[in-house]
Amino acid sequence: MIYIIMGVSGCGKSVCLLIVLGWPFYEGDNFHPQENIEKMARGEPLTDQDRFPWLLRLHEVIERERSSGSDALLACSALKRLYRQILLHGSTVVAPTSSASLPSSPEVFFLYLHGDYDLIHQRMVARQGHYMKADLLRSQFDILEPPSDEENVLTLDIRKSRSEMILEVEKHIESLKL
Repeated sequence: MIYIIMGVSGCGKSVCLLIVLGWPFYEGDNFHPQENIEKMARGEPLTDQDRFPWLLRLHEVIERERSSGSDALLACSALKRLYRQILLHGSTVVAPTSSASLPSSPEVFFLYLHGDYDLIHQRMVARQGHYMKADLLRSQFDILEPPSDEENVLTLDIRKSRSEMILEVEKHIESLKL
């Protein structure tokens, strides 16, 4: 099983579940091309065109883990439905002949870390050493398309404690085994 931990920058993707499940963890930020990092560091929001190569790299990671039969966690903002489709289906989604929406993959789930702008902005202002500045948070909320139920999503409220969120994910994993 692959869990893609998603949400806007600053919602807690990198610290949410990490080591608790004992699964390999891939930090999506580490797969950004240098140009993207420099652009965000300058305070410029990324465009779809900026994100496509990054999303395709992450799709390769997901496919590698799926084909090996491993469980894994991957942190990625996955702000739009199109981005989530690229993570699942790769370049076929952005091809000129692609159809609207492809089905979800039963072994890939999205953990949507949901929170309001003020709480997340407060977290971002307090964090140190990250190239994504708090000034860019509004641009992420502006393009955010929350996932729908048909996208295999478990929504987690970031106001809850880390242990409460972990318990929800563990219950989710157990329910899938039934």
